[in-house]
Amino acid sequence: MWHGDGWDVRTRVGVVVPHADVGPESELSAMASGAVGVHTARVPFGAMAAGGAMDPTIPLAPVAAFVQPPHIDDAVALLADAPVSVIGIGFTSSSYVLGAAGETAVVRRLSERTGGMPVIATCAAAVDGLRRLGTSRIALISPPWFDAGLDALGAEYFSAQNFDVVFHAPCGLPSGQTSIHPAELHEWVRTHVPSDAESVFIGGNGFRSVGVIEALEEALRIPVLTANQALFWSMLRSAKSPVTPRRYGRLFDVSD
Repeated sequence: MWHGDGWDVRTRVGVVVPHADVGPESELSAMASGAVGVHTARVPFGAMAAGGAMDPTIPLAPVAAFVQPPHIDDAVALLADAPVSVIGIGFTSSSYVLGAAGETAVVRRLSERTGGMPVIATCAAAVDGLRRLGTSRIALISPPWFDAGLDALGAEYFSAQNFDVVFHAPCGLPSGQTSIHPAELHEWVRTHVPSDAESVFIGGNGFRSVGVIEALEEALRIPVLTANQALFWSMLRSAKSPVTPRRYGRLFDVSD
């Protein structure tokens, strides 16, 4: 009897990620449920050390540098040679630092290295998702390793896209990717999102969060988006994939 070997997935997507970060791959693979092949290329990120270690807060300089030539350009070009349909940028904070116009410029530059293959930015995907869900009043949750300044830049990013950011803050859990546990994240978000929010965006592709989406939507009665969920949703749409993940939020119910 033959066993599954990963060759018969229905869609293949590519993602560029910080060199020591396993978060995007972990969450994208969970949502893929064996139906989507997730293939990554690693890009140097100056705020991460061996083993994924980070300082309690990440400085802005390496955040901005992550999307600057030449490393990410070369990674995207190599990844585009694989049989993937779309490439995502698994990194939220650079868009906060650069703003929407800067994010668009990065996508345009990288698209020139892919031979026309679509490139999707996480925050642009979130904006598209929030609009398609018909929400305008959002609560923005940042990872614990975002300082107040980077969190504020996130609020400015969404405000500039005509969203009313009714709440924004770094999550008050221990700072460290492996220190985030679903039950604690669920409780923190549930008790901090204000009642007038129409949706939630949990930023940070390295921020463990997709596992609590369904439970948070049940508790808050509003759509909950996360960085990797929004990126995956947008990549599947771009690839015209027939795959529809279940139990990862209302966003995947959005149709054309």
